[in-house]
Amino acid sequence: MNRRNFVKNSLKVSAASTLGITGFPTIVPASVFGKNAPSNKINIGAIGVGRISRDHDMFETLKYDHARIMAVCDLDSKRLLNGKKYVNDYYSKKTGQAYDGVTMYDDHRELLLNKDIDAVLISTPDHSHAYLGIHAVEAGKDVYLQKPASLTIAEGRALSNAVHRSGRILQIGSQQRSSVQFRYAAELVRNGRIGDLKTVYVGLPGDPGGDEEPEMPIPKNLNYDAWLGSTPNVYYTEKRVHPQNDYSRPGWLRMEQFGAGMITGWGAHHVDCAHWAMDTEYTGPIEISGHADFPKSGLWNVHGLFQTEGIYANGVKMIISNEIPNGIKFEGTKGWIFVTRGDYRASSSDPIPANKEKPLTASDDKIINSVIGANEINLYRSTEQHGNWLDCIKTRLQPISPVEVGHRSCSTCLLHHVAMKLKRKINWDPMNERFINDDEANSMLNRPHRFPYEIKGLD
Repeated sequence: MNRRNFVKNSLKVSAASTLGITGFPTIVPASVFGKNAPSNKINIGAIGVGRISRDHDMFETLKYDHARIMAVCDLDSKRLLNGKKYVNDYYSKKTGQAYDGVTMYDDHRELLLNKDIDAVLISTPDHSHAYLGIHAVEAGKDVYLQKPASLTIAEGRALSNAVHRSGRILQIGSQQRSSVQFRYAAELVRNGRIGDLKTVYVGLPGDPGGDEEPEMPIPKNLNYDAWLGSTPNVYYTEKRVHPQNDYSRPGWLRMEQFGAGMITGWGAHHVDCAHWAMDTEYTGPIEISGHADFPKSGLWNVHGLFQTEGIYANGVKMIISNEIPNGIKFEGTKGWIFVTRGDYRASSSDPIPANKEKPLTASDDKIINSVIGANEINLYRSTEQHGNWLDCIKTRLQPISPVEVGHRSCSTCLLHHVAMKLKRKINWDPMNERFINDDEANSMLNRPHRFPYEIKGLD
């Protein structure tokens, strides 16, 4: 892969940043970054440097010597400054030398114009995932994109198409695939250790509602219009966006304007791993039904208690509910397997407490003590999601969570969300990605986009 000259890159100043905030990197010797020559490093820009980026995406990526985070971008200038400091401090501590090699941008489009940047981390609210992902691959960047892939099924299809047109590497942040217990559970199911698979139970955490919140002045440090993006213009209140004084769990996660709630928030993880075991990664259910409680008042309005069911073409049923233990249970004709995260947490403010629950259990210990043979189905192995992405940027091989797989797991979650809303059975054509003879349901495949933040070419 072509890498630009490090000294030239270190001296480069971003004149295009509309805030006029730039980093003037100090020239540092190659030894600062370890054994890899700077010209061979993967230069990365981080778009969105809030909670999930600091706790997970930048945090994990910084560990790899063959990667260098050289730019940060955020619509909140306080977070932008903190993001720059976060990265500079990491490299300073690691090398024992003063470091100031991070350029700041308040507009992702300006970051994407920087030809020295090879790849981007996108760690933003759900409603901007597809929009930013499409912009990034069209600019020639490889992408690590936080899940879920999109706000709507139409956006997800547009994202997947754009990635395939561009030939770029895009990894969806479904990091459970890089956890050994989820891969092993999928291999056990795929290799028939529980007999014929009949039912899959997916348990998700819940999200409580909240109070009404008053309109507040928009902080001078926040570009609120751009933060709203394609979604409707509504008044600012802090609990609609993110905390101004810390990096705790943001309120937008509980707003349907910006996401569907836990059905996509954690559902994108668990449904993805369920599909892996079911061998349905490139399809989806054909019939979905269910119900949900939605708050009747208050700012936060994502679903509460719910249960939905999806039936696949092979007859397997998937039941999703936040009244089921958090994780995935596979039931077959010869036993069951339950897999969960155990005590792993992606962020310190994950909505469930850390616990010592066993990550993998079964109806019979013989099931999980069995060995997957060389002549059986052995699934893609990755030890860490960000590292796998970086490896694939170099090899140009597909990552463990490619865009179409991420789109299909997200679209399945969104199908269950449509069933919650309509409170009736809906029939889905996975090949054409349309509801069958159902104009009402098909009208929910997309949402209106506010100018100038629309994704062009959506149906």
